[in-house]
Amino acid sequence: MIMEKEYSFKATLGGAPPILASPIKRDLMGIYTLWQRDVIRLWRDRIRLVGSFIQPLLFLFILGSGLSPRMGAMGIMRSGRALGYQGFLFPGIVAMSVLFTASFAGVAIVWDREVGFLKEVLVAPLSRTAVVLGKIFGGATNSVVQGSLILLLFPLFHLRISPERLILAFLVMILIGLTQTSVGVLLGVRMTSSQGFMVLMNFVILPLFFLSGALYPLDRLPGWLSVASRIDPLSYGVDLLRWDLVGVHYHSLLTDLSSLFVFMGVMGVLSVILFNKTD
Repeated sequence: MIMEKEYSFKATLGGAPPILASPIKRDLMGIYTLWQRDVIRLWRDRIRLVGSFIQPLLFLFILGSGLSPRMGAMGIMRSGRALGYQGFLFPGIVAMSVLFTASFAGVAIVWDREVGFLKEVLVAPLSRTAVVLGKIFGGATNSVVQGSLILLLFPLFHLRISPERLILAFLVMILIGLTQTSVGVLLGVRMTSSQGFMVLMNFVILPLFFLSGALYPLDRLPGWLSVASRIDPLSYGVDLLRWDLVGVHYHSLLTDLSSLFVFMGVMGVLSVILFNKTD
């Protein structure tokens, strides 16, 4: 079925339709088709879907339960109740789920290059910017869906979250997903093998996660580690989610939002520039 979808995609973009209204319309059609293809690929890959759901659960229930007695209360919730370590950990694991799923957007580009599908896309009548945007939107959508599945577990950790806060958390996840997918695409646009990308991803993605403050408070870090966390875009997304879900944050909301938008813009522009230089 995936091959049929790819064939249809190639026929739509690679063939010569009788009339094409404008380059903008072609690019929008290409962005939508690439987005749809990546979303369908995720939901047909059940092993990947289940596997990416299990990893956050291990962090929440095993790591969270094991460290809760030692970490103690991490702050005060909006309701006035003490916030335990698992409650503190929860927003960080939601962001982690978004991060790791978003990184697969870069892997998808490498896989498409290996099987020859990317070459078919590059000869299609659409701009390379549209290709990058389609991959970013597809990866971000998948990551937000994964993060939302984890977010729905909040009652298990005795968190009281209003519908308005859930909607806001969803919007924050979209912003995190777009930012981190841009990073994944940037890493993948010049890679030629999936094995090489996985090594590079571990070298980049894991530090992004561990420096983000998902597992520990940012106000208790040594000086050099605090500096490193401030150049990590995920730390601002985690801070926004933690403020929204449990009422604890370490940066101002303006700093979090502006930093995420700047990182997202820079990573997106760099991805387009590098992809335009790709043969």
